[in-house]
Amino acid sequence: MDVMDHPGYLNDKDDVLKRLRRIEGQARGLQRMVEGEEYCIDILTQVSAMTKALQAVALSLLDDHLAHCVKDAVATGVGGEEKLTEASAAIARLVRS
Repeated sequence: MDVMDHPGYLNDKDDVLKRLRRIEGQARGLQRMVEGEEYCIDILTQVSAMTKALQAVALSLLDDHLAHCVKDAVATGVGGEEKLTEASAAIARLVRS
């Protein structure tokens, strides 16, 4: 398989999935907290933790994209400008979120 044929996170796929499963568990925990009518601030604290966990996944994926997809596109001269534009747009979305 050519390097350009797979996503940059492929080597970290198990770690990404593990993080996402943990976040999924946090979401279920938040639902239980609301169902159990827990204290607002406690729920907000957990929302903040979940948000930080999602941001960590996003930054990891962005790092892999830059280190793999963008780097390879620039090195081969094929699609480098497009990959940089995609990365810039992704960064803008993360900053706005």
